[in-house]
Amino acid sequence: MRVALDAMGGDDAPRVAVAGAVAAARSGVEVVLVGREGDVRAQLAGYTDAAGLPVDVVHAPDVVEMHEAPASAVRRKRDSSIAVATRLLVEGRADALYSAGNSGAVMAAALFTLGRIEGVHRPAIGAVVPLLSGHCFLVDAGANVDCEAYHLLQFAQLGAAYMEHVYDVRNPRVGLVSNGEEETKGNALVQSAHALLRASDLNFVGNVEGKDITSGAADVAVCDGFTGNVMLKLAEGVQDLIFGLIRGAVSERLRYRLAGAVLRPALRGAARRLDYSEVGGAPLLGVRGAVFIGHGRSNEKAVANGIRTAAAAAGGGLLSRLQASVGQAAGAVPVPRHQAGLP
Repeated sequence: MRVALDAMGGDDAPRVAVAGAVAAARSGVEVVLVGREGDVRAQLAGYTDAAGLPVDVVHAPDVVEMHEAPASAVRRKRDSSIAVATRLLVEGRADALYSAGNSGAVMAAALFTLGRIEGVHRPAIGAVVPLLSGHCFLVDAGANVDCEAYHLLQFAQLGAAYMEHVYDVRNPRVGLVSNGEEETKGNALVQSAHALLRASDLNFVGNVEGKDITSGAADVAVCDGFTGNVMLKLAEGVQDLIFGLIRGAVSERLRYRLAGAVLRPALRGAARRLDYSEVGGAPLLGVRGAVFIGHGRSNEKAVANGIRTAAAAAGGGLLSRLQASVGQAAGAVPVPRHQAGLP
């Protein structure tokens, strides 16, 4: 599989993007670096084995900055690295796309250029949440801040198909994120979505609270993108706080430092399990292509793993599996014309 990499996306691009591409290429993945060719090749020159790796460069003179309005920036900057990388998928010059740049712009470019899977109302971002045993897939994690109940139904359909196909979870349990487990809890959106999910053929286990997600009560947790993104950012902050407190406590006294030295391998293992860079990218579900979005502050490891994840998903036939999963549910709920475009 060939992965088109937005080499200008991320807080420290193109340095980190090129480093991640080289690491992924060393493991056998073909990578097409899309960005300002001079800057990209200058970074590649720092790797003595770059000439022998399956790495190509495609020039894209423009960059969509993180602060820009996504849809208008993509329309205006048709030769941005995000736009050019997306066109490579349509042209058959790449099988998947990975970007750690402006996530809204990635979604806009995918919608404008690739289009939606037939029957999909709105694409959604899915994020893998590590648990003590297994994973939970949170969807939507930020693509759609305002949703209707039928959007959440489809997010659940896409998320369940992803967990079945990528993580081999049979008949995944779907939970609806709410402020209480009771059926009557939640706002109007949650209550309406609850009724749709209960009537669907999904393995719906009811409402789940934040604590239920981390305890493994569901394999797929469904919510609007505003709620999902806040949950993810809070989880990142709590993770940093916990490990910061541990580091501070261990350094206070000599005997704590000695104990810390003994526990270091176990703590490193726990940190790796919680580290977003182990997965590297979140899939944009519902567009006609394997599109993965990385964190803006992704490091070399995150980019490399994101490229590998994108390549594996494209090679495993993810798109056809998602398309099959939404066929029945997609036509079950009418979509007003004004709801069918960009959020």
